[in-house]
Amino acid sequence: MSGGRLELEASLPLRDFTLEVSLAVAPGERLALMGRSGAGKTSILRIAAGLMGPRSGRVSLGRETWLDTGAGIDLPPERRRCGLLFQEYALFAAMSAWRNVAYALRGRRGDQRRRAVGLLERFGIGHLGEAMPADLSGGERQRVALARALAAEPRALLLDEPLAALDPATREGAGRELDALLAAMEIPVVIVTHSAAEASRLADRTAVIEQGRLTATG
Repeated sequence: MSGGRLELEASLPLRDFTLEVSLAVAPGERLALMGRSGAGKTSILRIAAGLMGPRSGRVSLGRETWLDTGAGIDLPPERRRCGLLFQEYALFAAMSAWRNVAYALRGRRGDQRRRAVGLLERFGIGHLGEAMPADLSGGERQRVALARALAAEPRALLLDEPLAALDPATREGAGRELDALLAAMEIPVVIVTHSAAEASRLADRTAVIEQGRLTATG
């Protein structure tokens, strides 16, 4: 799985300030966005994924332009092939684990169960394919959500507080598993987090955002 360089420039008025940001993430690189709640971190992910439109801006992956407000280009989310993991995982409560993953699969419907279970097995939970989200632990729900995010073969991966919904006992092990998974990827990854320790573990580079602006990177 490989992807091009993810580049984003955006200006967007928010409630208390204007988001003014420019960033780039290379293939295989993991960038952590840190900052207080309301600083604009999740808005950046939503702009990249096509779920929020900036007042002006540009988003591209490699040679493909996803958004260019000046040129009138704005690809819908499904055409951007961007994997997005929401903070609370947003699994469908009435669907089993494998059906949650299959929902994002492309291609023949008759082959979806086999492919979905195969993705779950990649995360070590293939035996839980028939389980409902309510019957899974926090770490297991995280892995189902990640399998669903990867099911559409994304060209970039966006993670919004991927460990925040886990209890402290589960977070340590899930963090190790997520780090190993991300290390094997060749696509740009952007991770929103409040935790410096989490950023240090999961990312190659960290950017701090305050009042809609990137103030430090390292």
